[in-house]
Amino acid sequence: MRRRAFVFGTVAAAAATGAGTVWFRGAASAAAPDVKMYPRDEVLGSKDAPVTIIEYSSLTCGHCAAFHAETLPKLKETYIETGKVRLIFRDFPLGDLALVASMLPHCAGDGRYFGLLDVLFQSQATWAGNPDPLRELVKMARLAGMSKENVDACLRDRALLKDIQERAREGESVHGITGTPTFIINGKKIVGNLPWKDFEEEITTALAASGAG
Repeated sequence: MRRRAFVFGTVAAAAATGAGTVWFRGAASAAAPDVKMYPRDEVLGSKDAPVTIIEYSSLTCGHCAAFHAETLPKLKETYIETGKVRLIFRDFPLGDLALVASMLPHCAGDGRYFGLLDVLFQSQATWAGNPDPLRELVKMARLAGMSKENVDACLRDRALLKDIQERAREGESVHGITGTPTFIINGKKIVGNLPWKDFEEEITTALAASGAG
């Protein structure tokens, strides 16, 4: 697990006040409390799923990349695509480079967020360890179909920057997030990239508590 105090980046000046948050009421269940949603929250799965998992992740975190490569495909096949789990992805960038990287998938276009996110996790060693990581990030975004104008505008988007920072601050204050990856499964905090067997046990317990097990 990548553990470090959250670093609020200096990539752009302080942003003007952004859009407020909205509330989404999920399936009625004592074990599935209402989840506070942000306008730019990215979601996989049905809003009616009995189990909601919030993932706090940093694009420069090796354990986060491992979760997306090894565990997420199984989670999708077994629980998300069957309507049992909804996954909400929230950026928790550890440092300026992760903050810049986290902005790009939000600008990739409709239905393309998780595609670019996966590309950035898969190529993490290539861009994060490069002497000029920003150039490599821009290259990845261009290869994913973003125009140069789109990339430039994205990296200047102060409202987007502020939204990402606000969600991370709330993760710290509400859930006590200090490192990545961290998961909130129907209100229970799970720290680190657990082996699939252990992660599945947590989901099974949450499903049982919701009455859907």
